Amino acid sequence: MATHKPFREIVPPNSNFEFIGRIKTWAIISTLLISASIGMLFVNKSMRGDYLNWTIDFKGGTEIILGFKKAGTDKPATVSSGDVRNALENAGYDGFVVSDFAWQVELDDGTETTASGMLVRTPDFGAVPVETQEAISLAMPTGFPDLGIIKATWSGDRIFVRSTAALDWEQMRIFLEQKGLILKPWGDEKTRFTSVEEGTGEFNAQLSIKGIDEQYRKVLAADLGEGITVEVINVYGVGAKAGDQLRNDGIKSLFYAMALIMLYLAFRFDIRYAPGAVIALLHDAILVVGVFALTWKEVSLTSVAALLTVIGYSVNDSVVIFDRIRENVGRLKDKKFGRIINISLNETMSRTLLTSITLFVVTMMMNIFGTGLVANFAFAMNIGVVVGVYSSIFIAAPVALGLHNRYFAAGGKKSDKPAPTKRPSGSKSTKKPATKMPKEAPEEPMEVSDDISDDDNTEASESPVKKKATKRKAPGHKSGRKKPGQKSKKTGAKKK
Repeated sequence: MATHKPFREIVPPNSNFEFIGRIKTWAIISTLLISASIGMLFVNKSMRGDYLNWTIDFKGGTEIILGFKKAGTDKPATVSSGDVRNALENAGYDGFVVSDFAWQVELDDGTETTASGMLVRTPDFGAVPVETQEAISLAMPTGFPDLGIIKATWSGDRIFVRSTAALDWEQMRIFLEQKGLILKPWGDEKTRFTSVEEGTGEFNAQLSIKGIDEQYRKVLAADLGEGITVEVINVYGVGAKAGDQLRNDGIKSLFYAMALIMLYLAFRFDIRYAPGAVIALLHDAILVVGVFALTWKEVSLTSVAALLTVIGYSVNDSVVIFDRIRENVGRLKDKKFGRIINISLNETMSRTLLTSITLFVVTMMMNIFGTGLVANFAFAMNIGVVVGVYSSIFIAAPVALGLHNRYFAAGGKKSDKPAPTKRPSGSKSTKKPATKMPKEAPEEPMEVSDDISDDDNTEASESPVKKKATKRKAPGHKSGRKKPGQKSKKTGAKKK
């Protein structure tokens, strides 16, 4: 018959690591880490201009959907996100995010197929940076003295030119192309731009620059080769105000999640457990944000999703520990609450480490081999798993102990010490002995308890019968319990 081999334990059974006895040490470490995380935010503000490296989700920018086709056909072509990312980086662009995007298209023969493209998010609002706009506005009057340019002002990617002579579009195209800008051709408005205004005698022309979408398209078309045609499917601008609203909503979502978790724990377990879990969640959120501030990693809506996932994972670990504490409170009634917490943490340590290491390894692989939003999510999860385990053991449980000692044990609602045992009111030792004993002894000898209070002795002294029956035996006196086979003696008392 095969014998069962025990499972290998990452933590030996019956371990007795001291967690509760070092509460002050853990509190000092957590305080230092939280202070460093908050301080790093202000360091970034002073050195880099912002607390965190926000993406366009929070500070605004432009979203561009690019499609790819096989040259000379309407059939979609497949391009990897890595190729798109490398092409834009080699062109000098930074701060963008590339992710896969797919949609349904109808081909010329009437069949439908799935077209795969790319969603590129860039923090740039337009094709022309502010510095370039100012340089062009100053260079145009001096560069074209024969046109008599009075003023050149920018609005987005358009420049409005007031001059005493009509502008030549081809001349402007060459000038702007030297600045790295692509000028859109004039259409029906050409007549209006080249006609003099009555009353002022001036020409008011408008030059539109192709946006950031066209710049990206041109870079990708040159990098991917002639076999692939790059098209701009859609362009969407995210304003700074909308980004601020998304950032505020993300912060609110974290606090709403913590409030609901606190309500759940108070209902599921006890009010003393809920504050410890919420403090642990705040601890986790601050440390994860602190690591993002230290490494200057991009913070996007995906990072907020990862942070909410970390909160859920951390509270799950805390619930497992609290559930074991609640079981041991009913099972180990002779032990103090602090000792019960320490035993419970040791009993759940193996489960906590196995679960956390498994999740950490998976997210680490995503962080190493993933790119873009996937790597951003995995990075937040890596940090969250570590701080989540730490807070569940060294923050949530000690806070629950502190609340117990402060409001429950001291107030008398819950006590670490077992209640003293009371003598039942119907005990034989409190009954008065009978005034007359039977003439014949029963089969078993009557035992007279020597556990009686002084008050009973005083009352019994009023009667010789009571005194004889209840007096304490002198030291060395043999017990009245009969030996096996010995006959009991007759007992009796004469009444005075």
